[in-house]
Amino acid sequence: MKSNKEQFKICVSGAAQTDICCSNIQELAKEVGREIAKEGHILLTGATTGVPYLAACGAKEVGGISIGFSPASSEKEHLKRYKLPIDKFDLICYTGFDYVGRNLILTKSADGVIIICGRTGTLNEFTVAFETKTPIGVLEGSGGIADLIREILSQGHRPKTSVIFEKDPKILVQKLVQLIKKEKKLNH
Repeated sequence: MKSNKEQFKICVSGAAQTDICCSNIQELAKEVGREIAKEGHILLTGATTGVPYLAACGAKEVGGISIGFSPASSEKEHLKRYKLPIDKFDLICYTGFDYVGRNLILTKSADGVIIICGRTGTLNEFTVAFETKTPIGVLEGSGGIADLIREILSQGHRPKTSVIFEKDPKILVQKLVQLIKKEKKLNH
């Protein structure tokens, strides 16, 4: 893991069930997590299964920091009611706001968001990031919502936004970090 002067919190949003994703989704999601950690940034996820969990696995493989935002109000509820993992997280924030509230807190806590595959919850996290002008990277070819975002944006009749589309996980993370740096400079 690099030691950066600038350390960003990067959220990975994606499908908790990967059956709708591309065939190599496990490696792609892990690679995104590894790249975030190698660059010295902190991975944020919804503390769930599937793509977010795989990204956390990748980050932990290279000694990265992984923080999860749970829909549950306690560890007990996280494990028993939601049946979500705890093993790949350095810290879990128990929001107690179910999935919708969790998605808002998670996304608003991030400096940038990466969309990988995804279903309706991922679309919700995308729209929160979009509306709050948080830099977004989309891993094209990963399936699900990620592969529909270009079309959604073209039909949304909104001004050009800070959304990066890329097929290579390493390049996606690098481009997103550059966009985050650019946005931070504009805001200071």
